[in-house]
Amino acid sequence: MNASARGFGDTVAMPDETLTTATYAQRIAFVCEIAGRLHSYGTTAQRLEGTVVGLSQRLGLDCEPWSNPTGLILSFSDPTRPLGASDSTRVIRLAPGETDLHKLSEADRIADAVSVGEMSIAQGHTALRALDRARSVRWRAMQIFASGLAAAAVAGLWRLPWLDMATAGLIGVIIGVLGELIARRPQMKEASDAISALVAGFVAILIANFIAPLNLNTVIIASLIVLLPGMALTNAVNELTSQHLVSGVARFAGALATVLKLTVGSMIAVTLAQLMGLYPDVRALRPQPEWVEWASMVVAAYAFAVLFKAHRRDYFWVMAAAIAGYSISRYAGAAWGSPVGIFLSALTLTAAGNAFARWANRPGALIRVPGILMLVPGSTSLRGLLTLVQQQDVGVGQSALLAVTNVVMALIAGLLFGNLLISSRKNL
Repeated sequence: MNASARGFGDTVAMPDETLTTATYAQRIAFVCEIAGRLHSYGTTAQRLEGTVVGLSQRLGLDCEPWSNPTGLILSFSDPTRPLGASDSTRVIRLAPGETDLHKLSEADRIADAVSVGEMSIAQGHTALRALDRARSVRWRAMQIFASGLAAAAVAGLWRLPWLDMATAGLIGVIIGVLGELIARRPQMKEASDAISALVAGFVAILIANFIAPLNLNTVIIASLIVLLPGMALTNAVNELTSQHLVSGVARFAGALATVLKLTVGSMIAVTLAQLMGLYPDVRALRPQPEWVEWASMVVAAYAFAVLFKAHRRDYFWVMAAAIAGYSISRYAGAAWGSPVGIFLSALTLTAAGNAFARWANRPGALIRVPGILMLVPGSTSLRGLLTLVQQQDVGVGQSALLAVTNVVMALIAGLLFGNLLISSRKNL
């Protein structure tokens, strides 16, 4: 195997040139920089820690990492020096990460290049900092547009009427704009999910009152699709099954808090509307033909490629993975039941992501994350909680909890057995 084909799963000694030109402190600083960035780009605890350990070994360091959704603790030592003579610990406080497939891929490439001597550590730091350049106005506009496109496409996947799809798309764009505005006001960040849900609920109620009836709850859920914590919930249970208990519990609590904030915002909108004398007309109608569902799947795949911040050269892989994940789940679920469909889809996409990492020496997340996205239980959990609060029926809440549990169990089983089917040389 040549140097450029090695992944972080291989424990290979660092080239002599790098050892002679990089100090112990510089190597530690580089590992800390990589770890912080991988955390910020949405990497789960077990994958981040595996990557950090592999990179440290290749840079001639011993490292004991500890990751949680809001920070890192990295303990280093030099294996060539007496025990305890070179111990160093870094505590890094970080905000919960958001998926950024392009930066994740670039950070992985830079770390590989440094670890095999193709870049010096100084050059690696420079390359990493180049990832922090300011986003263009066009890029931000595309994120807002993709937010609306994803909401409309998800409504199309559920075969809602055209007005419902248009409403979800409009609200999605408004939420995208709100996200950009709130990002500039850190003091509003804690309430951002509740504010977005309030706006989504109120706009949907206004349209249902003054234009035409809507599938109200379903439209609200579709419009909030980019905020739903389904992937966080899946990652939390995945971390728990990997024995990363603190990180898993913290991530699970964060996902639950997000669902609660979205529910609170939606219910405030309903309450305000009632105080203003607005009582929306609600209907349950899914009239669209099958072709609308599949056209919406392609549109949703493109929208999520943009929202996951993938590079344009990776759009094909991201979109193909999203379409494949949904298709396998759809047809296998129709034949053998929804849990079986989700399990087979998660298994196939996890194995495909690992195979892609082996073949292309790039993060398997490019395949795994978008492939699993359409399977996650975020919409189910929010729908159940909304119905529970509106109807005050504990039985409804129990049914929703059981549905979410079945989805999560099928997803985790697929992830676990997919990794057994094809292992990856890369933790990412």
